[in-house]
Amino acid sequence: MAHVTYRIVEHDGGWAYMSGGTYSETFATHDDAKAAAVRVSREQRVPDETASIEYATADGTWVTERADGHDRPITDVEG
Repeated sequence: MAHVTYRIVEHDGGWAYMSGGTYSETFATHDDAKAAAVRVSREQRVPDETASIEYATADGTWVTERADGHDRPITDVEG
């Protein structure tokens, strides 16, 4: 099972949460960024419907996969 960690960091003159090298929008305070990260973390764990997804790889090849809506990651928030 995947594990996703959201870290609260200073970013662009304010605060953001970051995961996998990607930043959220900027928040005015650390507490605002942490509250948003906690909300996103909880939403990430909610099961959904199983569906087919399509995406292009870096070389332009299209891939179709079955996404199990019940296979949700473990999440946490640091900072």
